[in-house]
Amino acid sequence: MQAAPGTASVQPATRVSRKPLSFAKIIVVCFLSILVVTQVYPLLWLFLYSMKSNEEILSGAFFALPASPQWKNFSDAIESGHYFLYLKNSLLVTTVTLAGVLLLSSLASFAISRFRWKYGQAVMVIFLIGLMIPLQATLLPLMIIFKNMNILNTHLSLILPYIAFQTPIAIFILSGFMKSIPNEIEESAIMDGAGVLRIFTSILLPISVPPMMTVSILTFINIWNEYILAATFISSERLKTLPFGVNSFVSQYSVNYGAIGAFLVLGALPVIIIYFLLADKITKGMVAGAVKG
Repeated sequence: MQAAPGTASVQPATRVSRKPLSFAKIIVVCFLSILVVTQVYPLLWLFLYSMKSNEEILSGAFFALPASPQWKNFSDAIESGHYFLYLKNSLLVTTVTLAGVLLLSSLASFAISRFRWKYGQAVMVIFLIGLMIPLQATLLPLMIIFKNMNILNTHLSLILPYIAFQTPIAIFILSGFMKSIPNEIEESAIMDGAGVLRIFTSILLPISVPPMMTVSILTFINIWNEYILAATFISSERLKTLPFGVNSFVSQYSVNYGAIGAFLVLGALPVIIIYFLLADKITKGMVAGAVKG
């Protein structure tokens, strides 16, 4: 039946059929949901714990909501626990370590992946061996070395081993990405008169931003949460980092359970914020090297 002249024809709405989820996808969704719950719930429980009074905590109501939020626990943790002092020390150590790791790993990765020299692969193997050395095995030798160098109980005694332990994995990530960069880019730059330093700073570094962001985030998380070296090489109260400070606060205020929970929340807060802001950079950096390589 044709529509009358001057009238618009009405087309029936098309229905988009949605395919039901397959059994495998349902299993994956259920597994991921359980994983999210198991990861998020401890953080939520810790926050609720920090908002309770000692009486509520000692009553055994671990899973109940606080009757009256105790914000004073956070002020006690900040004032009595020297939170900002420990935070400043962690920021200093982490920032200097991160700068050192990015500088050394980018230069080493550039030499290993872009230069043709006899010992390139051997040097790469040496760096990868560093991934297999356990941290605990180096505590006594490092303590003796740092004591002879008169840098024990200083931030330098943390920064040097942090850089040494984080550089191998950074080189592994960056060199894999740099190998995937086409040689034609460098050849064009050489034809334009660019030297090695110019190629590195103006071409390879801007291209390598995604894997460098991955290295930065992984290094930040590993260094920020490190405790063993800090507890071994640092004894001065004014030099303690945040994880070491958390342990000191827990030992000193073992009867103020709410303040302990608040200090634990404050200690985990920087890493949680950084991770949620930059989590997608880790995936992009890993995928960039994996797909191109």
